[in-house]
Amino acid sequence: MSNKPTDILFQLIKSLEKSEKRHFKLYIKRSSGNEDLKIVKLFDTIDKLMPYDERVLLKRLRDVTKPQLSNLKAHLYKELLATLRLLTSTDSLDLQLTEMFDFAHILYKKGLFYQSLRVIDKAKETAKLNQKFFFLPQILSLEKRIESLNVTDTFVSRIEELSEEANEANIKVDMVSRLSNLSLQMYGFFISNGHARNEGEEEKVKKFFRQNLPSGSFHQDGFFERLYLYQSYTWYAFIRQDFKLYYRYTQKWVNLFYEKPTMQRVETGNFIKAYHNLLNAHFDLRNYRKFEEDLARFEAFSHTKRVQHNENFRVQSFVYITSAKFNYYSITGQFKEGLNEVPDIEEKLSEYALFLDKHRIMVLNYKMAILYFGSGDYSTCIDYIQRIINDSSELRTDLQCYARLVHLLSHYELGNVDLMDYLTRSVYRYMSKMKNLTVIEQEMFRFFRNSFRFSRRQLTPEIETLLSKIKHLEGNRFETRALAYLDIISWLESKVQGKTMSEIIYNKYIKSKRK
Repeated sequence: MSNKPTDILFQLIKSLEKSEKRHFKLYIKRSSGNEDLKIVKLFDTIDKLMPYDERVLLKRLRDVTKPQLSNLKAHLYKELLATLRLLTSTDSLDLQLTEMFDFAHILYKKGLFYQSLRVIDKAKETAKLNQKFFFLPQILSLEKRIESLNVTDTFVSRIEELSEEANEANIKVDMVSRLSNLSLQMYGFFISNGHARNEGEEEKVKKFFRQNLPSGSFHQDGFFERLYLYQSYTWYAFIRQDFKLYYRYTQKWVNLFYEKPTMQRVETGNFIKAYHNLLNAHFDLRNYRKFEEDLARFEAFSHTKRVQHNENFRVQSFVYITSAKFNYYSITGQFKEGLNEVPDIEEKLSEYALFLDKHRIMVLNYKMAILYFGSGDYSTCIDYIQRIINDSSELRTDLQCYARLVHLLSHYELGNVDLMDYLTRSVYRYMSKMKNLTVIEQEMFRFFRNSFRFSRRQLTPEIETLLSKIKHLEGNRFETRALAYLDIISWLESKVQGKTMSEIIYNKYIKSKRK
């Protein structure tokens, strides 16, 4: 499953809604030139293809040669984008601001300076109202050009005002840019490396964060400055596994959108991502009640027209809500209930295949594997884990490591004694190579290397010993990464108590709700 097909035109056409396809045909047929009629035929033919195959395409377009096809596709791609721009301009503030600048520039070129300035004033007002300060330098530059012609009676009084406006805009844009860079860098670090694995790695993250956090960040009151500041701290805390700090800043991130409710529409994608991270924080801290409440709020927002009428937001919310639900089933021990949703999720993953990146698919595959593991279906768990292991991507080495650990545990549960020695050595080498070994994993590998030598009667005391060695490490965040990926302690407790892993976790969940 990949969102990177070989043909970009095919991907664009497959992303279109019915209304967008209809609008394109109405738009293009107005010209009714021969070239345009050809691209309509090309559009219809590609729309019916699945998957994309250029040989089949040429076979169906008998009047188009291979050299002509490339030009036709480029022309169709350009016309589709032009159509989408017209159709979505009323729904996109960025496009509206760009359109205003275009209109102001056209009027300026025509010598209609006062008309141009009226459009500029409206554009500035709209940008400031919606915190779109990145747009101001461009529009102010055009205003300066008009005033410098000395064609208005406001030239003298506007000189200082314009300079001050431009300086203020540049300062804001610089702060937003530096904070957004930091947010992106911290998120990129996590995607590439996962959590900090020891104090040395944590110190590097701390040093980088301190050096790149702009001075005066906490004194900013603008929406985007606060947004990127909260995001930066979110990733910073998450990498360090400081889950209380992570929770604090994900909550600030969500609250920001309720303080400025108009921004829920302007920055919908960031609002969706804020809820995703807040739910992750509830998962890490086992905030069951808050998890349920915020998941319900997130789902309610996902059903609004703003989300449902936008492919990107619809897919994004689907991925994050699915991930949250799988997390919830895992921390409450309701693995089998979670499995009831898997067929529908698989269907949606196929439907959204063009829009899903490898990282998201990998995470969802892992979470589905955990549901099968927790419900005792180890063979199916292995099938899902194999999808991750077979992925050659260098993303999320931490997830790759724990996928192999779950793979090992599944074979252990299936009683595949003949594989245990080989798999234990193989997974140990891999995790050691990736510098992903904590004391918990080392103790587990030590147990597995010897487990096949013990009789059933001898095995329980050994498991009890392993459990006692691991349990006291629960409070050490560098030693408990395994618990975030798989509840090893509950798995061991299930062996000692002779209960299912699902029963052990569910009882903990019920006990916490009574407090």
